[in-house]
Amino acid sequence: MAQHFLLSAASRTLSLRSIYKAGEAATHDVFCKMRWPETNGEAVCPQCSHGETYKITTRRKFKCKNCHHQFSVTSGTIFASRKMDFVDLLAAICLAVNASKGMSMVQLSRDIDCQYKTAFVLAHKLREAIAREVQTGEVLEGHVEIDGAYFGGHIRPHNEKAKRVDRRKKEHQTGTRRVVIAMREREGRVLPFVGENEGEGVALANENVSRTSTMSADEAGHWDALHMGWNVDRVNHSEIYSDHGKHTNLVESFFSRLRNMIQGQHHGVSPKYLHQYANHSAWLEDNRRTDNGTLARIVVSNAMDAPVSRQWKGYWQRAA
Repeated sequence: MAQHFLLSAASRTLSLRSIYKAGEAATHDVFCKMRWPETNGEAVCPQCSHGETYKITTRRKFKCKNCHHQFSVTSGTIFASRKMDFVDLLAAICLAVNASKGMSMVQLSRDIDCQYKTAFVLAHKLREAIAREVQTGEVLEGHVEIDGAYFGGHIRPHNEKAKRVDRRKKEHQTGTRRVVIAMREREGRVLPFVGENEGEGVALANENVSRTSTMSADEAGHWDALHMGWNVDRVNHSEIYSDHGKHTNLVESFFSRLRNMIQGQHHGVSPKYLHQYANHSAWLEDNRRTDNGTLARIVVSNAMDAPVSRQWKGYWQRAA
């Protein structure tokens, strides 16, 4: 039996020890090379795009020789106004990519010695950067599996049996239950969306699946409409999970990872942010055969290319 990739040495190309051993200056250079790859890390002014700058080494900043604008490597990126050291920032990214089913914010805050609030916002910024690889706008090709899975909205039963209600009825629902609708190429990527009911997946398929593709779905009645646009394989899960190649096992594999992430690590996710966890899980699923050093470089590169987050900049200050 072949060794699983995650158990092999090839999957381990970055460690916390190597990050802290390299130090702050070397880590800062890594961020510079990810921000300005075309100049091999030499700073380019984000205001006038001039390529000649002064280095203010005492503050790890740059000053443009043309417009005299002062900036740092994270100015104008998703890490704008960061206060965390670069070595801690890269360590947090390393921990995030090492956790194949996600990491709780309590654990992350303890590992890098920061407040829970800092870890919470940082992790969501990383998920926002990761989503740029998942939600690309490109339609899915080949054979595509589609399915939905519900998350949240748990209603705790009353202690006394006489006072328990039928939790299936709408009047007893919390209103926080959402469905993650996922489409997965058999030989490609996962594309997740969050909706109110699974039937919304038909409209999402019309927008995101090529008309030359074929599809697989389960026996749910709302998937009948897919037959008008595609050749669809159906499998009745009450009788069989895989019938001579007709299955939705790959998209179910994605849901398994997402359930383990939410139930096993986070224990509860607000419907407001469920789409970010779904994108994170899809990215981990798509890159399950990629070593952790490459994953960390991908995240840093995406973060350096992402603009200032409108949702997460000053998150706690707005709440106050």
